[in-house]
Parts: sequence; structure tokens; C-alpha cells
Amino acid sequence: MIKLSFLTLCMGAFSTLMGLGAHAQDNWPERAVKFIVSSSAGGGTDMYARMLAQSLSDSFKQQFIVDNRPGASGNIGASAVAKSPADGYTFLVSANTSLTINGSLYKNLNYDAEKDFTPIVRALGPLVIVVHPSSKIKTLQDLIDVGKREPNKLSFGSAGTGSTTYLGVRMLEEKTGAKFLHVPYKGVAPAYQDLLAGQIQFMMPDVASGLQLIKAGKIIPIVTEYKTPLIPNLPSISDAGYPDVNTNTSFSLVAPSGTPSPIIEKLHKELMLISKTAAFASKIEAQGLIAETESLSGLSNSMKKERENYANFIKRNAIVPSD
Repeated sequence: MIKLSFLTLCMGAFSTLMGLGAHAQDNWPERAVKFIVSSSAGGGTDMYARMLAQSLSDSFKQQFIVDNRPGASGNIGASAVAKSPADGYTFLVSANTSLTINGSLYKNLNYDAEKDFTPIVRALGPLVIVVHPSSKIKTLQDLIDVGKREPNKLSFGSAGTGSTTYLGVRMLEEKTGAKFLHVPYKGVAPAYQDLLAGQIQFMMPDVASGLQLIKAGKIIPIVTEYKTPLIPNLPSISDAGYPDVNTNTSFSLVAPSGTPSPIIEKLHKELMLISKTAAFASKIEAQGLIAETESLSGLSNSMKKERENYANFIKRNAIVPSD
């Protein structure tokens, strides 16, 4: 009788705990949620994170806070989230650098993007090559010609060796034989400062982060990764004769692996609904982004394939981190 009573007590306690867990998931979020962003403020990743945070704050009537953790090509922010409790209150918003590239670039990462994160949603965004208004470089062909004629004369800034802002230029070098001097930064915002000051000659950032500077005439776009109505009449890299230069730049929201499935599904469902609203659609389009509407499993498979493609590119070009 004693053993039976003890077993009954344990089963009752277990049922109570399970019930409390289910209740907490049903009522998520019950407190502020943190979005750790793996880049500095002002970049495309940061802008995307803030759009998501504001929309979700409005939807759930709870605070969604953006916390920027730049550095090490996104590894600092990604590592912080990978080590965070999988309780639905800490997420990562990152460019595909941390999620599909760095695993092939860095040998001693303290996180595994495929194992440590669960993708929830992402947006795609084209890169754009920009120069200072005083530059004599007016077209992509001008840039390539100088890069072939005078290797490493032209310097370019990036958000780090593993970032698409770097790899996009390396893809261009692979296809054309041109060579440029790389200057890495902790995010695109400080790189813009040096471009504006004439310390570097060009950049290949995402349209989202450069749009306001382009509109103000402070930087001049010469080519974009693919056509965008935000910069009408600007040719794409494909138009210029190099269709294989494509970084698949994206910004993703992911959760630490082990985050309860009901929370993942609830967040994904809400973001799919938000993406269909006119207000959010206009914000996304204004930044040159395209909100993806893949299922959770579809998104996971797409990122896995992208991870494999980057692994081949990095190996083929013997790319190693320098920052």
C-alpha cells in the first residue's frame, strides 16, 4: 500500500508538472522575449529583427526586445543563443552567415548551426555593389576591369570574412579573375562610415541597409544581385553577364534546439499571418526584402541545401577566416 501510494503520488506530481508545462506553452509569451541579433545596429539583419519584434509585440501584447551582439562574423550572437535556455524566450536573428556558412569556414565553432537551431522564418534580400559618389567606377565592368588590371588596388569593406557581403565579392572574383583588397568590419554600419570617408572604395551590402544612403546620394549603386523596384533601372549582376554570382542572402529567425514545438509552431503561424498583412508587406518591400512563406520543414531543408552549396564554394576557393 505504501509503495502504491508513493507511485500514485509521483504520477500525480508528474501529471501536474506536465499540465503546468502545457499551460505555459499555451500562454506563451508570459514575459518579454529577447531577439539576439548577430550584427551591429543599422544593418539589414537588425532592420529585419526590429520589424519582426515590433509586429510580434503588437500581436502578442508583450515586449519583444532586440539585443545586438555583433562580431566574429556573427559567431558571437549565434553562440550566445545556442547556449541559451530553450524556453521560448531567447531567439536568434541572423544573416545566413551564422546559419549556413560559418560551419564550413571556422574549424572550432562552439555551436553547430544544423543541430543547435530550429529555423522559424526568414526573408531574402539582394546585395548591391555601391561606391562613393566621387568614384570613377560607374559600372560592374569598370570594377572588374580595374580588379583584373591592378589586382588589390581597390579595397572593399564587409561585415566579416564569413558574411555574404564578403563572399559575394569572392564569387565575383572567382567568375572574372579580378582581385580586390578585403577590409573586414564588425557589421556593415562601420564599413559604411569608412566608405563615406573614402577609406575603402566599394562595398557589396544588402539593399536594406544601404537604401537610405542611396536615396540621399551619399553612395552610388552600380549593380544589384537581382532586380528590385526600389532602385529602378539598375542592372542586375546577371544582366551584366555573370548569372552565377548569387549569395542567397537572407535574414532568419531561429530558436535554440529543444524549444517546445508548440511555441515554434505558434510563432511560425503568427508570422505567416503577419506577413500577409498590408502593413508588414509594405515594410518588407520598402527594405527590398522578400518574406518567405515556407513550412517549417521546407525552410529547414532549404537551409541544409544552402549549407552544402556554401561548403563546396568555400572548399573550392580555400577560403579561411581572417577576422
